[in-house]
Amino acid sequence: MTVGRCTHGVELRDHTVVKRYTSWTRGEPHREWAALSLLAEHAPGLAPEPFEAALEADPPVIVMSRLPGQVVRGMDATGEQISAIAAALNRLHQIPRPVVDDLEPAPWGPAAAVRKTRAWIDAQPELGSDPLVREVFRAGSAWVHSSAADQLLTNTFPTVLGLADGNHANVLWDGQKRLVRLIDWEDSGRNDRAFELGELTEHISRLDGSLDTELLLDCLDLTPPEAERVHSFRRLIALGWFLQLGPDGPATPHNPPGTLERQAERILHLFA
Repeated sequence: MTVGRCTHGVELRDHTVVKRYTSWTRGEPHREWAALSLLAEHAPGLAPEPFEAALEADPPVIVMSRLPGQVVRGMDATGEQISAIAAALNRLHQIPRPVVDDLEPAPWGPAAAVRKTRAWIDAQPELGSDPLVREVFRAGSAWVHSSAADQLLTNTFPTVLGLADGNHANVLWDGQKRLVRLIDWEDSGRNDRAFELGELTEHISRLDGSLDTELLLDCLDLTPPEAERVHSFRRLIALGWFLQLGPDGPATPHNPPGTLERQAERILHLFA
């Protein structure tokens, strides 16, 4: 959920993409290369194909295939496109567990999100005087410090390879082949599947275009307990973005006026 962080530059060639990292303190090049290599073996075609890497160079560089298509961010996604997103996610989440267990944990996951959201709540961010916004802050504060949020720290379901970044710009629609691929794996790692789905459905990029998240979740093979866990993570992720959208918040410069109020309405819907 980092805002305004740029960790790489990209050179687009005819058939390849050259990615040069400007920041790699969290092992971004190694994470991306590991994910792309794993995907090439266990889910070929779901992500760019890795060609070569200089992971210890300064700066580190990865060369990968260039994929055709249009990012979902900013798009009014159709039912066909939403079904394709679900198919891509199901395929990603079906990578064998022993393979996933060998991965490093993703840097952005349940523990980090709960900890950071509680810290933002406790810091009492300036959110203006709108009564609805204040109501949401009170409700969110009570929930995030409750046992319901504590339960998110224990996962009884198999972990998955995750992007750990719900930005809809990481979802690529190929209109010719009528399928979805996933890009930008620098934050990837072993993660909680329910967290990954909460991150995707509630990332602030959802406000740029439209994507029916309820339809997306209906297309996924979730058991009732998993669906309930996803809903709780949706609350957590939505609340985290809400807390960054005050007048002086770090997410405010990247979003149009009125985003805070729209996010407050979203949270009320999720808490209903």
